[in-house]
Amino acid sequence: MKPEVMAAAENFITNETEFHLGFLPTEQSNPLTRSMEADFRRSTVEGVATLQKPDRDVLSMVRRVLVSEPFARMAATGFSTVRGGGRIIFSGCGATGRLSILLESMWREYFSASDRPELADCAASIMTGGDYALVKSVEAFEDYQNFGRRQAADLHIGPGDMLVAITEGGETSSVIGTVKESAERGAAVFLLFNNPAGLLREKLVRCREVIDDPRVTVLDLFCGPMALAGSTRMQATTSEQLVAGVLLESVAAKLEGRSLPDFVTQFEQLLDRLESAEVRSMIAQYIDFEADVYASGGRITYLANDYLLDIFTDTTERSPTFMLPPFRRRDDTASPMPWAFVKNPLYPTRETWRNMLHREVRCLAWRPEDYRAMGAPEKLVNHPPAIDAESLYGFEVGCEPAPERFASPKSGAVIVEVAGSPGNLVLESVAKKYHVIGQFRISSGVPDSALHLMNHMALKLALNTVSTGTMVKLGRVTGNWMSHVSISNKKLIDRAIRLVSELSGRSYEESCRALFDAADEIDSADWTGREKPSPVQYTLRKLGII
Repeated sequence: MKPEVMAAAENFITNETEFHLGFLPTEQSNPLTRSMEADFRRSTVEGVATLQKPDRDVLSMVRRVLVSEPFARMAATGFSTVRGGGRIIFSGCGATGRLSILLESMWREYFSASDRPELADCAASIMTGGDYALVKSVEAFEDYQNFGRRQAADLHIGPGDMLVAITEGGETSSVIGTVKESAERGAAVFLLFNNPAGLLREKLVRCREVIDDPRVTVLDLFCGPMALAGSTRMQATTSEQLVAGVLLESVAAKLEGRSLPDFVTQFEQLLDRLESAEVRSMIAQYIDFEADVYASGGRITYLANDYLLDIFTDTTERSPTFMLPPFRRRDDTASPMPWAFVKNPLYPTRETWRNMLHREVRCLAWRPEDYRAMGAPEKLVNHPPAIDAESLYGFEVGCEPAPERFASPKSGAVIVEVAGSPGNLVLESVAKKYHVIGQFRISSGVPDSALHLMNHMALKLALNTVSTGTMVKLGRVTGNWMSHVSISNKKLIDRAIRLVSELSGRSYEESCRALFDAADEIDSADWTGREKPSPVQYTLRKLGII
């Protein structure tokens, strides 16, 4: 091992203990799904049933949280904030950042078309890395509190506003930065997370600082380990979407003098529907369809207009979760083509973004001096990432031609529809250009609400099951661990080390050194036009485990 690589490994072992997160339930293996890989090998339907089991823990959680005093305080503060002309601002990183954008969009969509369109601006979001991170992860940004502080400051959050910070593990530094900045600026602050508050407070200083802050109201949404170990885009984000969505639905209803449906009962009915033999079979058939396309070297393009943001969220998150090629810009011909892409054939890219977000894009154009002032490492100061609005528009997600997506006879298009949304002949016409055509249609099975919360929940749960099940079928999951995982931030480095340790039987320290050595070998090779291998799988091969 190179001396500098050994030094980096020893530094992570000794000095980055705040990112050694194996003690968190959200980072642990769920006993309900440990047989997931074997179950999918026997039967896709059986695998789907196993993958769905932990969703019932979300139901138990929401029954507790929605009748709690902290939730009542959050709902009351939300109403008084909007009535007073302030904003409900959501902040998050990765999956919770994309959720924050979705929540803002749900609110804006409803009020933009209402008789009080001025209320649309009473919701906003902070995504670590800006809106650009909706389509492609911005590496390492989550590790810096000052980045979150800067984004909160750029949004001019202040007295009269309300921050709802969302972090699945409860420890994401950039999100904690938004909490501190917002509290100091006089905003009402609420913090949602999915690990026991006492455990976070005991183990992590950065968590203790905000949990003990009297200006912060904490909502502990603990609902157990994830169906896929460490993949907090699963039950953690489901619980946060449900609780934060009920917050927005309740504020909107109170503003308009309407009564609310029983969202707990509706969510239970939704789970019953998704677990029915009919829907499980439909999801299993679609998993087999998508897995077959990828296994034959084909690619999938999702075509949609309604609920496009939900589809973006799931497809983007597949990249870091399973180390798939991320979305690529139109001028990038060197990077591998993404396995899944999203297109709206009805509008050009810029209009697609405007219609999807119901506002202009909110991206970052920080300069080297900005990064230096925030205490960023020299690599960011010297090479700031291109994550501004023009860079985002480089991903052609609108009606622009994309012949590379259907040039291969093995590639296909999938029309995604949520029951209640009108069909679209344009989508069907565009789909005919592809060689393989699929349709994914899902229904919540419950009466709709103003912000369509249960439709969004239904699509999220179904797409999470589809994307995870597909990766299990393609060998990118070991047991119930994602063995193809990137190491683009400190949390993912720790997760990869723990996976190597569990599968190899070696200590955390030995596994860390082996992972850093393997990652250096990968980084030293030329992967132009090829997919990089998983550092975890590469490490396990070097150790003779697989």
